[in-house]
Amino acid sequence: MNLEDLKGIGTKTSKLLNKLNIFTLNDLIEYYPYRFNILERTNLVDNEEVVIDGIVESIPNVFYFNKRMNRMTLRINTNNKIINISIFNRAFLKPNIKVGNYITVIGKYDMKHNTITASDIKLFRLPNNPIIEPIYHVVKGITSNQLNKIILNNIELYNSEELIPDNLIDKYRLLNKKDSISVIHSPKDKNSLNRALNYLKYEEVFLFMLKINYLKNKRTDILGIKRNINKEDVDKFIDTLPFKLTIDQNKCIDNILNDLNSNNRMNRLLQGDVGSGKTICAVIALYINYLSGYQGVLMAPTEILSIQHYNNITKLFKDTNIKVEILTGKLKVSEKKEIYKKLLNKEIDILIGTHALFSNDVVYSNLGLVITDEQHRFGVNQRSSLKDKGINPDILYMSATPIPRTYAITLYGDMDISSIHTMPSGRKEVITLLKSEKELKDILDIMLQELKNKHQVYVVAPLIEDEEGTSDNENVIELKEKIDKAFGKYFKSGILHGKMSKEDKDSIMDKFKNNEINILISTTVIEVGVDVENATTIVIWDSYRFGLSQLHQLRGRVGRNNLQSYCVLVSNKETERLNILTTTNDGFKVSEEDFKLRGSGDLFGTRQSGDMQFKIANIKRDFNILLRAKEDTQQLLDSKLYVNSNLYKFIENSIDIS
Repeated sequence: MNLEDLKGIGTKTSKLLNKLNIFTLNDLIEYYPYRFNILERTNLVDNEEVVIDGIVESIPNVFYFNKRMNRMTLRINTNNKIINISIFNRAFLKPNIKVGNYITVIGKYDMKHNTITASDIKLFRLPNNPIIEPIYHVVKGITSNQLNKIILNNIELYNSEELIPDNLIDKYRLLNKKDSISVIHSPKDKNSLNRALNYLKYEEVFLFMLKINYLKNKRTDILGIKRNINKEDVDKFIDTLPFKLTIDQNKCIDNILNDLNSNNRMNRLLQGDVGSGKTICAVIALYINYLSGYQGVLMAPTEILSIQHYNNITKLFKDTNIKVEILTGKLKVSEKKEIYKKLLNKEIDILIGTHALFSNDVVYSNLGLVITDEQHRFGVNQRSSLKDKGINPDILYMSATPIPRTYAITLYGDMDISSIHTMPSGRKEVITLLKSEKELKDILDIMLQELKNKHQVYVVAPLIEDEEGTSDNENVIELKEKIDKAFGKYFKSGILHGKMSKEDKDSIMDKFKNNEINILISTTVIEVGVDVENATTIVIWDSYRFGLSQLHQLRGRVGRNNLQSYCVLVSNKETERLNILTTTNDGFKVSEEDFKLRGSGDLFGTRQSGDMQFKIANIKRDFNILLRAKEDTQQLLDSKLYVNSNLYKFIENSIDIS
């Protein structure tokens, strides 16, 4: 059923919902609130958030500072006490606030001035029982209340298929699916809301752990490629490298060699900090695979990173007979056809590229190893693509977002895990500084000193442009104007962001790599893998908008050589949280703090999240639920009772089970 066939949704609203990744009825009904406002009367306590209702005593006055900012003031009578109310940017409410009517006010109370600085005003009187309001993430053009109304108007059309077995619903005294969905969007009291949340969280982690445990069980049934490579042959290649491997790198290579020499299919996650040397472990894995007579591929998330891998790997194999090629969208049709031909004739040993490596036109002669860099850890679509090609290669995943071991063992339960903690010798820790916007001169001085030393600088902004005119956050357009004003006479700047064409992105990145651009002003598209050794400083504007792990990833764009490098976090907010980054360069410690402070959201962003981007569960907060679900799903799989149930269909549709 199309969205526009639903009640209350026209073409305009449908497009707005699409921006929220809502495309179907199921998407709509399963778009859960991210928090709830609980409105119940409180006492007037100085300097605390209060909720009161009262009768309007005065006609509201509105003062306009400019087109974007206004303040409305009025008085209300609550329990025979007159309170002054002040609220910003709510002038549109004035026609509906009439003397003698009841309103409800939420805000902070100032006893000295007998004033509430309100965050919201509701045009009704509070009932005796608390009101629970679902709050949704929305985009400009649709409010949370409007979205809630659309959901409730169409909720009866939703087919609430029950996937949790009855014995588990009874065991944990859960609501059923239908009631939970109804309550979550229209909660009547705290008790029923908590029961609905418990069901939906459990369902989400139950289905996630079902897939994890299913894949884990299935791994034991999958025979891998049997190799017989001597460690001495691998060591000969390692000895030719222009650097010495760390202890952790050597351990990881031993793990990989043992996997590749075993009868079982390798399914290993290699996690390590930014710049810890995961790529060279992958290169050695490709070399072992080559010695076995098999083809290998390295799949990267972006074309920029693919080219970077190709250039580095070609240099490392320059004194061998290994034939390395790259497959990107840049190539002409004739060039692609030539690669397809070479691949089929085994004239290519290692192929590097993006998802194009598994398109229908690509046919391998004897693919033995697939390495994915910063990819969807579940790899369902990728595995299906490989199966369709009639091959069963070993798989190695790489991730620069290390997570605490306790969580990794559970979340990556279907994989073996290798971790790199130690950093290559000669690397200096990046000095991280936290600055406010008032310290702009200090920030510019740091940049100028590095630019004078003929080094390069990244400047990161969270937005591309302020299209809605509602944000005071910096964006790449504004920052470029400021940077050019400060440095334009002597240094060249460039812009890089996700909305640019691929050709423009590549052009800007090539110029930065060749030092034709001194200052690169970018959104977070530089977060993954971009490696420019001459870049020694990164300035991250509005740092409070990022999670600690993402900031650590961005920080990893510098410090990729033996030069002293700097990361400057610019923020007027959340300084205590951001200060953590000024005390450690250890990504494992950073991720641990991210879990403590913000949960899993920042660790599993869209790029590498896949199934771990939960709608309602939180890995840290709900970890005990996750552990219960892990045990429950394993027992269910062991019992084989799921085979004739809806769960089997779910697994069949989610995972290639043939």
